[in-house]
Amino acid sequence: MRHSFWFRIALVLFILSVFCTGAVAQEYPNRPVRIIVGVSAGGGVDTVARIIAQKMTEAWGQSVVVENRTGAGGIIGAEAVAKAPPDGYTLNVGNVGTIAVDISLYKKLPYNPVTDFAPITLVGRIPSLLLVNPSLPVNSVKGLIALAKAHPKQLTIGSVGKGTPGHFAGVLLKELAHIEIVDVSYRGTPQAMTDVMGGQISMVFGNLLTSVPLVKSGKLKALGVSSTRRSNAAPDVPTISESGLAGYEHYNWYGVLAPARTPKPVVAKLNQTIVRILKTPEVGGHLTKMGLDVVANSPEEFAGYIKREIDKYAKLVKAAGIPLE
Repeated sequence: MRHSFWFRIALVLFILSVFCTGAVAQEYPNRPVRIIVGVSAGGGVDTVARIIAQKMTEAWGQSVVVENRTGAGGIIGAEAVAKAPPDGYTLNVGNVGTIAVDISLYKKLPYNPVTDFAPITLVGRIPSLLLVNPSLPVNSVKGLIALAKAHPKQLTIGSVGKGTPGHFAGVLLKELAHIEIVDVSYRGTPQAMTDVMGGQISMVFGNLLTSVPLVKSGKLKALGVSSTRRSNAAPDVPTISESGLAGYEHYNWYGVLAPARTPKPVVAKLNQTIVRILKTPEVGGHLTKMGLDVVANSPEEFAGYIKREIDKYAKLVKAAGIPLE
């Protein structure tokens, strides 16, 4: 009789948990959802976040807005999401810098990318373009390396701070080419690109999503793409590897994350919605044409990818001798 009593209690609790789980998923979202990005408006992360937010709004009939919370190379924005209530109403579009690299660069990162987030999906990977002012007297990566060696510490490269994709792309360039280039930090990549166009700095690694129109208009000159093969978005631009620096490879990537302990039904609904959006010909095709290799995987697959990327960059940071801050 005692066993039967506890069995009935367990059964009731199980049914209640299933009911509550379904209820959480069914009523979410019932108010506006924020997607926080740690960079200024106009950058690659921001562009992707706004495309996703617009389609989520249309799919749910509920407002999904993008909030730019800049500073510290995206760390401030990521921290805000890590410390937000785990209810699915505050999300982050993170990148390789904030989620995979920074943990190896900072002694006291204000969040743990593995334990403080619930991965939703890896949106995709994208290479960068090495961009210079059109007046810079070089037309290839090989020429740029020669110029940098002839004038040590005279050329400058802009990025959104240490550990960001643009910064790390520059670190790899300097390490593999054995050249000395001065880093200049900005609050956002668009500002750095503006200064390259104006001649205030020599170069920047720009996102394909936003760089190609500026190259086509003649405002910037692209010397190479950071992937191992040419991009469909810029087929005339050689890879950095084939243009004078063998073995060079670097990608940025974007992924959607929620705070840790976000209910699994909410994580599942977010994943299903965003993956469905990314796989539509309209959105997926558009992002592919802009240079993004769309992935759209499961939360478990994205979690595994994050751990592998953290391990990879920990080794690269150590090999490059970058000091901890």
